Amino acid sequence: MDALLLLLTESWHVFRQAAPFLLFGFFVAGLLKALVPADLLVRHFGGRGFLSVLKGALLGAPLPLCSCGVLPAAMALRRQGAGAGATTAFMIATPETGVDSMAVTYALIDPLMTVLRPLSAIFTALVAGLSANLLPERYLPSVEPQPKGEATGCVTGCCSGGCSASSSGSAASNPAGQASLSDRLREGLGHAFGEMLADVGVWLVLGVLAAGAISAFLPPTLFADLPGGELTSMLAMLVIGLPMYVCASSSTPIAASLLLKGLSPGAALVFLLTGPATNVTTLTVMARTFGAGLTGIYVASIVVCSLVSGFMANRIYTALGFDIHAVLGSVAETLPAWVEVAASVLLVVLILRALLASRHSHEGCAHGVAEH
Repeated sequence: MDALLLLLTESWHVFRQAAPFLLFGFFVAGLLKALVPADLLVRHFGGRGFLSVLKGALLGAPLPLCSCGVLPAAMALRRQGAGAGATTAFMIATPETGVDSMAVTYALIDPLMTVLRPLSAIFTALVAGLSANLLPERYLPSVEPQPKGEATGCVTGCCSGGCSASSSGSAASNPAGQASLSDRLREGLGHAFGEMLADVGVWLVLGVLAAGAISAFLPPTLFADLPGGELTSMLAMLVIGLPMYVCASSSTPIAASLLLKGLSPGAALVFLLTGPATNVTTLTVMARTFGAGLTGIYVASIVVCSLVSGFMANRIYTALGFDIHAVLGSVAETLPAWVEVAASVLLVVLILRALLASRHSHEGCAHGVAEH
């Protein structure tokens, strides 16, 4: 009972710090959904040049999609003519960072990591996208063109499977240019705090519990006593992050807790880049959908670039004389306690509401399929 109480106490502390910034991140995600036309991505992703890859990385970076949710979005882009390089860049930049994860990184870690994380994600996406453009067409699976006017499904939001693609039906039938601003805002915020929150809510809670367990039970000098220095800790984070399913938001409290145990900022960055972008399920589906060649480039780029970014992050922190362990979580501590508690309660209510709505939606979908 003492161990359970300690776990819950540490988890609540992490959740309290993250909740206000997560709410802000999902709010901004809703605004992006409302104000950015769904076909904007498709229009700019064609071709095999550097510019299309850059657009794929930059347009994907703020979108809060997880590594499973980005797959149907990438498939829709490919079916509408997006190049292999741009699609690969989009598939990496999107799950590795997002407005929600940047907000919680600012809250739980520090401002410098908040900048380094998206820059590293974009760097990785560019390397992967340009490498994918060098892959001969014969190694890319043929893509069936998407009929004109067909909804693109999950281009700007997470897919939880089942009937989730139909959630974009209203947007398709009533394009962003024709809908009123209030309707678009209502739909965008409803999507962010509904379908999107349902996709990441459970994983966010699991990430917070994992962070609480790390804080409660791992020794404070765990990584300081690790033999082999920074390379060993980075490789350890690589081995943990590659097969693990964790979204960008839920990986952040885990990384923050590991930093408190002596993990270097570079090793934490390796985990923040590999964890959200890869997992066994995503890589299996990707290999079947996009081919072994593109999947190999995807994984190799993430491995190499995350290690390079990790080494660079350690050098930047040292050059600036910035002690990440001294300022860890100091941003969140500036908020009044009542704001953190109110935001935490609101976030719990919204997660439960989103999960219940998602469950009812899937039950309705299954019932409709059974009747058909």
